[in-house]
Amino acid sequence: MTMPMMHQPPHPGEILRESCLAPLRLSVTAAAESLGVSRNTLSAILNGRAGISPEMAVRLSIAFDTTAESWLRQQMQYDLWLAERSRKRLRVRKLAAAYASVSRVKLTEASRG
Repeated sequence: MTMPMMHQPPHPGEILRESCLAPLRLSVTAAAESLGVSRNTLSAILNGRAGISPEMAVRLSIAFDTTAESWLRQQMQYDLWLAERSRKRLRVRKLAAAYASVSRVKLTEASRG
């Protein structure tokens, strides 16, 4: 089954920069201090070199009155988009037929019960 090509979602750092920091005119240094992280850590996220960890998602949810889940969902969507781009290079054998055979055996054994 071929998966439809997803459009490129923005990196969560881009959303953080444009939707949270820019409207408040926060510098990276000021935002990092408020979040309790280093400037380098926040800069890496804002520039797409690092992702949003669960802990950072909680920090962002507290600071910007959002949910940690929303930040993690954005990160997951971005990560999945990156993974889908390399789908053709992955060397994976289908296991669906093997799974179906095992399931039939288990059903037969269960019915003998």
